[in-house]
Amino acid sequence: MKRSRVNQIIRESEAFIKEQGFLLPPFAAWTVEDWQEKGHECDEIRDNMLGWDITDFGHGDFDNIGLTLITIRNGNQLNPKYDKTYAEKILISREGQVTPMHFHWNKMEDIINRGGGILMMQLYNSTEDERLADTDVHIVSDGVALTLKAGSILELQPGSSITLTKGMYHSFWAKEGHGSVMVGEVSQCNDDNSDNRFLDNGGRFPRIEEDEEPYRLLCNEYPAAK
Repeated sequence: MKRSRVNQIIRESEAFIKEQGFLLPPFAAWTVEDWQEKGHECDEIRDNMLGWDITDFGHGDFDNIGLTLITIRNGNQLNPKYDKTYAEKILISREGQVTPMHFHWNKMEDIINRGGGILMMQLYNSTEDERLADTDVHIVSDGVALTLKAGSILELQPGSSITLTKGMYHSFWAKEGHGSVMVGEVSQCNDDNSDNRFLDNGGRFPRIEEDEEPYRLLCNEYPAAK
């Protein structure tokens, strides 16, 4: 992805989140210059990859296959320095854009429609060889237990949520004609380097083509503490 496109996406995302009445933590607004002055007091942000995350999942087509994420808080299962066992994110699913089918080996998560349009989510169990199963999917949505046929598509209205268990395949997108969705994620510790199983080949973090200066650094770009 070109840096200019990443910058544009972040600016548009900041405006959309503000429209929803949600406030981001201070580090989400830090500039490149700000980061040059940050020492070890900010190691939790660096080590646990808090902040902006723009991905096209390795497809090079963000407008159709992509997602904007901001990790607000996160622990680190690989680093005993951090006792935090939970994570929180804000995701923006744009109209016309799909997050591809995937599951997590280690993370259980709640996905919440925090505002905007209607979130569509397709669900499958996974087989032992990590393909799509044809078995019924058992979920909990806002405290209500539901059983769905494999491949069913669930509509999450603003305020609604779903709990996704480990190994449950899911793909989601904003319902056409209803606008983008601000999605909340509350989960166990998040590790995007090793805990994503995509059904089809893809990548998690895009290669950035530097055609202009960064507006905000992404969560995998922070300079080391001085």
